[in-house]
Formats: sequence, structure tokens, C-alpha cells
Amino acid sequence: MTKTPEPDPKAAVRDYYERSAAREAERLDRPADGAVEWELHARALAEHLPPAPARILDNGGGPGPWTRWLAERGYQVTLTDLSPALLDIARERVARAPRRHAGNVEAVMEADACDLSAFPDGSFDALLCLGPFYHLTTDTDRDRAVREAHRVLRPGGLLIATVMPRYMRLVSTVLEHGSAAFTTGAADRILDEGRYDDPRPGRFTGGYLTRPDDVGPLFEDHGFRVRRLLASQGILAWAQPEVAALARRDPDAYQRLLDVAYRTAGDPSIHGMSGHLLVIAERPESQDLSPGSGPSPVQG
Repeated sequence: MTKTPEPDPKAAVRDYYERSAAREAERLDRPADGAVEWELHARALAEHLPPAPARILDNGGGPGPWTRWLAERGYQVTLTDLSPALLDIARERVARAPRRHAGNVEAVMEADACDLSAFPDGSFDALLCLGPFYHLTTDTDRDRAVREAHRVLRPGGLLIATVMPRYMRLVSTVLEHGSAAFTTGAADRILDEGRYDDPRPGRFTGGYLTRPDDVGPLFEDHGFRVRRLLASQGILAWAQPEVAALARRDPDAYQRLLDVAYRTAGDPSIHGMSGHLLVIAERPESQDLSPGSGPSPVQG
């Protein structure tokens, strides 16, 4: 009897982004969805990235919003992603950009976070990975991706990555599916395994959901020193529609609230209920922190 092959989780993830490319391309612009994340991530990048014209790899950069942001600031950027549809959107946007900005985009190409063999060792001053790690569902793939990030960064280079905690996805799953989230085992898989799969076409799937305490060791054990761990939406993850309304009603209060959200984003007490966590990690200049040497304290 021929055994049915297991589905390829990366194929399912690619299919999701192929189907949802147009929606994904606008996510960070939507006030009640991605706007707070955009504002806080932009502040973190401005604070931590090396000065332009450093070379940056935007791995898993999708339609290229951060590539555009970096190129406008004089960085030399290469954009990679698994989704041809998202890469097509990115290429169109680069083509429409002012020449002085488009010229800072060195390449837009398909690549897997687990295999960056297209790039030599020490190719980049910084690596953005704002998506791939919450789709790497096995220890093997996560280890490969961290090793590849370490390899393509120069000593002293910076990795800025996002991961996805479990609890917000658990609550949103129950709110959507009700009792079925428990009877089908979906809630248990999120809590016990950190796995989220949705077989419906065009729905987020192939998700790896982590615990905040596991984030530091994942990167530290492969030679990185974690500088900061931040809640991507800060204290505002569960109030984004209300925050969007505040932005329209009282722009000054909105900006002040964003200031508070960024200032407190390193507070560990909010990390477990964040939509995403932003990891800022350095490949040390020296060899005093080699892979497997253990973690160092994470700053808030």
C-alpha cells in the first residue's frame, strides 16, 4: 500500500501568501491592523540599525514596505521572499519609486530563510527577518535559519526578526471558531505544540507560535547576543481599532500613546499577549560568544 506523502508546510505557506498577496501588501497601512506595528518597528529600526549606506538583507520582505523605507534612507537593500506574487508587487513598487531610491535596491529575488546560499559569508551589515521565523515549524528549520542569518552577517552585524507568541492566536482562534477550536484539538496544538494550521484556502497557516522565554535561547545558542526583545504592538495589541479611532479624533494623544507603547515595549509582562515580538540580536565582533555557549541577559 502506497503511503500518502505528508503535505509540504512551506508549500502551504507559499500558497497562503500567493492567494493573499494583495491583502498582505496593504496590511501595514491599515490603521486597525498594522499601523501600530509599523510605527513601533520603524522606531526600533531607526534606533538600532547601523548608519546608511549599510547593506541590508530584507529576508521574507514580501511586497517590500521595509525595503522601500530602507532605500529611502540610503541603505543598500536586497529583498528576498518565498512568494512570487509578493515579489512581483515589490518589483512594481521599486520600478515606480524615484530613481534615487530605486537605485538603492540591489536585488529582488526568491530565497528561503533556511537557505541563503546565494549570498557569501559576511555579506550584510544587517538582516531583517520580519516573518519567516513564525512559519518555521520544526527545530531543524529554525536552527538552519538562525545559522544562515549568522553566516551572512558580518561580525558586529545585526539580526532583526519577528516571532509570534501563542496566546493572542489562541484567543483569536476561539473567538472565530468557538467550541470547535477545542473539539478539533486546535487550541491544544497552539498551547502544547505551538502549531497553528488552517486548511481553508487563503487563510493564515503553517504558523509556529513560541513562548517568550524560548526566544532568547533560540538565537543565543547559535552565536547571537540578544540586545532587546520588544512587543511589536506594545501595550496596544488588543485595542488597535480604538487606537486608530483615537488617531483620527486626537492626533496628539495618539502620538503620545505611541511614545508610551514604544517606551514600554520591552516590558516582559506584556510579551506573552503580543501579536508579534521583535528580536534585535547582534553577531558579536569577537568570538567570545560562540554557538552553544549559552544566553546572555536580554534587555527590556
